[in-house]
Amino acid sequence: MKFLPLALFLATGFAADLRLGFIGTDTSHVIAFTKVLNDPTNADHVPGAKVVAAYKGGSPDVESSYKRVDGYAKELAEKWNVALVPAISDLCSKVDAILLESVDGRAHLPQAREAAKCAKPMFIDKPLASTLDDARAIAALLKQANVPWFTTSSLRYGEVATTMKFPDMTGATVWGPGPTEEHHQLSLSWYGIHAVEMLYTLLGTGAEEVSMVSSADADVVTAKWKNGKLGTVRTLRPYADFGGVVFRPKEIVLSAAKTKSSYVPMLREIVKFFQTRQVPVPNEETLEIFAFMDAAERSKAAGGKPMKLR
Repeated sequence: MKFLPLALFLATGFAADLRLGFIGTDTSHVIAFTKVLNDPTNADHVPGAKVVAAYKGGSPDVESSYKRVDGYAKELAEKWNVALVPAISDLCSKVDAILLESVDGRAHLPQAREAAKCAKPMFIDKPLASTLDDARAIAALLKQANVPWFTTSSLRYGEVATTMKFPDMTGATVWGPGPTEEHHQLSLSWYGIHAVEMLYTLLGTGAEEVSMVSSADADVVTAKWKNGKLGTVRTLRPYADFGGVVFRPKEIVLSAAKTKSSYVPMLREIVKFFQTRQVPVPNEETLEIFAFMDAAERSKAAGGKPMKLR
């Protein structure tokens, strides 16, 4: 009996759902994603893949991890019939692709190293890492293992990023929540990365100099791009809505007071990536975003002095 090549099989539309596995059950994303992927009656259902297995993980020194990891794991198992496995290696034979979901970015490098042995495409949820060096190490090891991967914020597919990008824009200012986590050396990586990704979706790569000042209530990051564009990120604490302003030669465009965002467009891109292995967000852009946040952190430590990306 002859079988169709995988690419042709997928193109026919008759392929079975891809089997997905979570690494880390300490984020609300695992429940939100499973609802959209596994329930065909959900109005936001994204077809083509189902979550079938999960490794709990968890970080004992991060409150938002250890207080949630068991509860989310229990819900996955009892409500969604997701198999819980004792080790990352146990996912290899059970899944076609992996979502590395651990809320603690410090855990991603060792977990990615183990997951790479499965040789399955991988989505790594935010934050990719807690440092620029770890982000680069993840990229290097997955490249060496020939494992396609990407990471993104769902805000890349939100209202500001998708409706306010113009070819003649001269700059942009974006804002969003800015809680931090004491164990993450890049303070923006914990939550401010959402706003940083919004800025990069609008302006693209090419930042060369970054400055950052902070107070108890906010961070303000200003950057200059090689093409002369200026970008600003303001993160607010404890929380805030997302928004933005785009500057054009003859127009200033302001986002709505309440901007719309959803996990659904991102999940569509994730499933498409798992099916095709075509990366929707270049790894090089992700690494520049981490170099941007690294320069911002060095600037903050130097009292706001502008820093080049390294």
